[in-house]
Amino acid sequence: MKTLLSVPEFAEALGVTVACCRRWLLERKIAHVKLGRLVRIPREELDRLIAEGLRPARPRRAQ
Repeated sequence: MKTLLSVPEFAEALGVTVACCRRWLLERKIAHVKLGRLVRIPREELDRLIAEGLRPARPRRAQ
């Protein structure tokens, strides 16, 4: 059985915000499974992103 991660778990594992992960979901950059209202992301997606070297955007500089 595949291991499924919640959006906050996925975000924490990648070191990005939950909002960033939700944006990626809407843009269909990461595969996901909907279980009713719940959204779960396969562990394999985390491994794929790490293998691809996808990095989060740099934080904005203070103005």
